[in-house]
Amino acid sequence: MGNTLVIVESPTKVKTLSKFLGRKYSVKASYGHVRDLPKSTLGVNVEDGYAPKYINIRGKGSVIKELREAAKKADKVLLATDPDREGEAISWHLAHILKLDPEAPCRIEFNEITESAVKSALASARPIDMNRVDAQQARRVLDRLVGYNLSPFLWRKVRRGLSAGRVQSSALKLIADREREIQAFVPQEYWTLSAVLAPTARGRKFRARYVTSTNKKLSAEEVQAIVESLKDSSYTVRSVSVKEQARRPAPPFTTSTLQQEAFRRLGFSARRTMKVAQELYEGVNVAGEGHVGLITYMRTDSFRVAAEAQAAARSFAVDHYKFDNGPAVPERPRAYRARRGSQDAHEAIRPTDIRRTPESLAGSLTRDQLRLYRLIWLRFLASQMSDALFDAITVDIQAGDHLFRATGSVMKFPGFTAVYTEERDEDSEDDAEQRLPELAEGQALHLVELSPEQHFTQPPPRYTEASLVKVLEENGIGRPSTYAPIIETLRKRDYATLENKRFKPTAVGLAVCDLLAQYFPSVVDLKFTAKIEDQLDKVAEGSSNWVEVTDSFYKPLAAALAAADVEAERVVIADEPTDEVCPECGQANLVIKSGRYGKFIACPRYPHCTYRRSIANKVNAVCPKCGGDILERRSKRGRRFYGCANYPQCDFASWNPPSGVACPKCGSFTTASKVKAGTQYTCANPECAHRWVDEAGGEGR
Repeated sequence: MGNTLVIVESPTKVKTLSKFLGRKYSVKASYGHVRDLPKSTLGVNVEDGYAPKYINIRGKGSVIKELREAAKKADKVLLATDPDREGEAISWHLAHILKLDPEAPCRIEFNEITESAVKSALASARPIDMNRVDAQQARRVLDRLVGYNLSPFLWRKVRRGLSAGRVQSSALKLIADREREIQAFVPQEYWTLSAVLAPTARGRKFRARYVTSTNKKLSAEEVQAIVESLKDSSYTVRSVSVKEQARRPAPPFTTSTLQQEAFRRLGFSARRTMKVAQELYEGVNVAGEGHVGLITYMRTDSFRVAAEAQAAARSFAVDHYKFDNGPAVPERPRAYRARRGSQDAHEAIRPTDIRRTPESLAGSLTRDQLRLYRLIWLRFLASQMSDALFDAITVDIQAGDHLFRATGSVMKFPGFTAVYTEERDEDSEDDAEQRLPELAEGQALHLVELSPEQHFTQPPPRYTEASLVKVLEENGIGRPSTYAPIIETLRKRDYATLENKRFKPTAVGLAVCDLLAQYFPSVVDLKFTAKIEDQLDKVAEGSSNWVEVTDSFYKPLAAALAAADVEAERVVIADEPTDEVCPECGQANLVIKSGRYGKFIACPRYPHCTYRRSIANKVNAVCPKCGGDILERRSKRGRRFYGCANYPQCDFASWNPPSGVACPKCGSFTTASKVKAGTQYTCANPECAHRWVDEAGGEGR
């Protein structure tokens, strides 16, 4: 047994740290939190400074016992939980159960799990930061006060089984408001006109758009009149403008930008992104190296990068990217300005060693790990490289009294684009750049065709996970650690569903949002929620008192709750009609109802007709028996299960959801379950039934 006990959160970190800490150190895992508020009671004394009543988490008894025994044998205990408020709170709880002095130098933190970073942390142990702990306590207490008080209110006024959350309610308001905009939107018809032209009858064709002096949208009659007036017109190049434009690389990833880009490029949900990023941070078994932490801490809102990492990236770029007409890197290392409100507590997300290329790790990582690591690696390398240079070309073409304009661009110097370019949102306007032929002022052009086109104005799009995370961050709602849980909670509560990867509020979600907005406006108000987040930041900085912040929120909430209980009427959620005739009675169209266990389809003639069935949602998995789609269904008692779409011809079914991880032996989908050593994956194919434990998926937050 070593003289110093180091406690981390996950068993994966144990392996990674043990690799380079000597025999004088023993490394143990807490498997996340060890204490929390009780589930069955409020657990907060609102009459005594909002004092929380913590209890040991059920099932953690053996972990606590093991840590206590190890601490007794050690000369020194160091708490090395994650470098954020949540990690600070876990260290504080560990100090309590192990009877450590929180004011003694018992806390260490590192932004990356590398030998140099960990050894530097060991040499600079510090007391537990109670300001950070208080900020986390305030968030936990606020969330408990909202949930514990508003959830029963929703049971009384809407239906049982519902719950309300402080930050999630603001996110739901965004989704609901967008849906109302879409419902109220009235499309307006407009027309555009473009000309397909060429230098000669057989020359390279290009497209030019009709330009109005006021940029107003044209009607069908106006376009028809323009086409008529152009019948005998000639087309001449009036001017050719060439301007050099520089495009800067995007900064390295923060939590929110990683979630957005992983959604756009890889199709990852925010939850999936954070799960894989945590695996890369905590350490992966790399051939020839053992357990290695591959990226820096993944919960951050900072663009800051260590000088050593900048220098390494610049050196790598110079060695591996040679351009004839310019250097691979700018004269000085790039620094990116922090966003307003950024905590800037940690570096941006980057590889711990730029020399570990994605190709070199291909044999050591899972498919998801490799794809996300490649994204992080490319983005970071590109962020330190030179600007890309383009010639932006604008050609104005005169046709009688009318003007057409063609645009295009020519790359002069690739710079960072040789490595990486940021994906654009589907919602963003994107005029495709075209390659223009050589054109000169005064040159006559050949008209190939005039192309009038009808359009209709479009409503604002529903939010994707990427665009929702973006707007949450822009409005100061939530923090890096909360984006993924916010989104997951909205879906779990059946407040919003995903249609074509976009959030659509359910009837229940709209009803809950309207009720909260009417009687508890501060709970769904974006500015108020952002203000609370700012105050929590000030608590972490030591400039605000957490009890005062909690009090300023809770007292108005309690008063509003007392009034709402009397004034609010019960909400009846209307059934959603369908076009399907009831197969049992044939006398009415079926409707979609909302029940305690979610939505189901039923005959509206109940109790005269008792026909009902569960709604099957398609999940991303293939039946291992027949190759059909796997659907999420509900049993008669409301329990969720996963079965083949080809039932009753195929009887495959599983109580456990697909994990998103493929079986390495047969390729079928797997299910996942938590075990003490991590996450156990089991192949759903009964002829294979391969199972294994992934320590990177061990119990965390």
